[in-house]
Amino acid sequence: MKSSLDISFGAISDALHSFNFPEIDLVLGISEGGKAPAAMIAHQLGVTLKLINFGNKNDQGKFSLTTSEIDQIVEWDFFGHHRILIVDDVSVTGKTLQFIKDNVKADDVYTLVLLGEADYVLFPKVKSKVSLPWDID
Repeated sequence: MKSSLDISFGAISDALHSFNFPEIDLVLGISEGGKAPAAMIAHQLGVTLKLINFGNKNDQGKFSLTTSEIDQIVEWDFFGHHRILIVDDVSVTGKTLQFIKDNVKADDVYTLVLLGEADYVLFPKVKSKVSLPWDID
């Protein structure tokens, strides 16, 4: 059985400190996996943090949205925040992040993940299975 690569809080923190972020005034963390990295980024940049729950995995491991979640997204308007960074830990295809990005009302909206597909990827060279500090075995 192939073991996973452990990525520690320290490694994430070090990578965030050397990352060249776009100018933003709000970090939007996607629960559950995006909570920790979003909080770290918001703290480091001294900007507002908002966390949202988004979708649930179905029996096939794919995310599905309820009608109320879709309605909520369409009405998102982060008053006074014009540059938003959407953060999650892992995004396999980037489709969920793109959906959120397309429906957030702001002048500039970017996506960032630790691993996978987004506008910005913190660990772009890592392609193997990973274990993040907040993963529960």
